[in-house]
Amino acid sequence: IQFGFVTLFVASFPLAPLFALLNNIIEIRLDAKKFVTELRRPVAARAKDIGIWYNILRGVAKVAVIINAFVISFTSDFIPRMVYQYMYSPDGSMHGFVNHTLSYFNVSHFQDGKEPMDPLHLGYPVGICRYKDYREPPWSTTPYEISKEFWAVLAVRLAFVIVFQNVVLLMNDIVDWLIPDIPKDISLQIHKEKILLVDLFMKEEQGKIHTIERRASTGGKENSSRSKNNNAMANPYFGLHTNSF
Repeated sequence: IQFGFVTLFVASFPLAPLFALLNNIIEIRLDAKKFVTELRRPVAARAKDIGIWYNILRGVAKVAVIINAFVISFTSDFIPRMVYQYMYSPDGSMHGFVNHTLSYFNVSHFQDGKEPMDPLHLGYPVGICRYKDYREPPWSTTPYEISKEFWAVLAVRLAFVIVFQNVVLLMNDIVDWLIPDIPKDISLQIHKEKILLVDLFMKEEQGKIHTIERRASTGGKENSSRSKNNNAMANPYFGLHTNSF
């Protein structure tokens, strides 16, 4: 839950990770004191990884990138300022940005019952007021309709979301590739263990082959001796010597 709050809304409150770090440090030390002095030591259980929580945290991180991109794009003036500076500013500066973001409204166009109670509240009559939006002025052919500046800013905001998401995910993949999941010394140790296991299996297989060959050779000798004994018993003249005259 803490990871979700910190990552999903970090653009709105950048100090959240710092407070989360301080909270976790204090909580870890308190838990250590409780386990050492007040509770029985839990029985350790082997685990390959954190299981389904890895996929959950990875999904939350990806969603956090998208949410922060929308927060930066739609709740700040970063995109409107950039659009004005590079598209509408006559000299490439921010001079006139506030006037560019304000639309015109004719007070005579108020609906019945919604006009100001005191039209002379400022001491003089007001015919035109300004409000923050991208709308056509009342003297245009389409008064109070969304202007082209609005669509330009919206397009840049959506483009920023896409670019921001891809850049952050690309950086995440690069960091994931640069930092291996298994340290180098442990991977070397695992590789050596695999080599030792392969050598052990090879020696066992060679020992089995020698045993089988030895049994086969001793079995052949026993069969040959048995066949000779059988032949001798079957021949009545076996072992008799004849004298030539």
